[in-house]
Amino acid sequence: MRALWSILLLVVSNVFMTFAWYGHLKLQEMKISTSWPLIAVILFSWAIAFFEYCAQVPANRIGFVDNGGPFNLMQLKVIQEVISLTVFTLIVTLVFKGQSLQWNHIAAFFCLILAVFFVFLK
Repeated sequence: MRALWSILLLVVSNVFMTFAWYGHLKLQEMKISTSWPLIAVILFSWAIAFFEYCAQVPANRIGFVDNGGPFNLMQLKVIQEVISLTVFTLIVTLVFKGQSLQWNHIAAFFCLILAVFFVFLK
């Protein structure tokens, strides 16, 4: 159950992370933030990133083996990276028009799946 909670919190965290890092580009595309100074864009992103951390930190604490979770640090990091790129790809293809999935992106995801496989080998 701790593994499931950890993974779900990582997904939530990465949704917020993607919007914190790239949401301002969508706002700019929509002509909402084009006149914002850079400091306003940074503060806007930090405000969103706060919620990323509210999910990321508990996900790592719940999932970490020394806290009773099933994952060591390397496994947590690789899982987070796979989730991060999966969430990023879904959001970019759904929210940012003109960004399409190419064969090399699929090949990269396959490599990530291999990374997860290898990090869990004993």
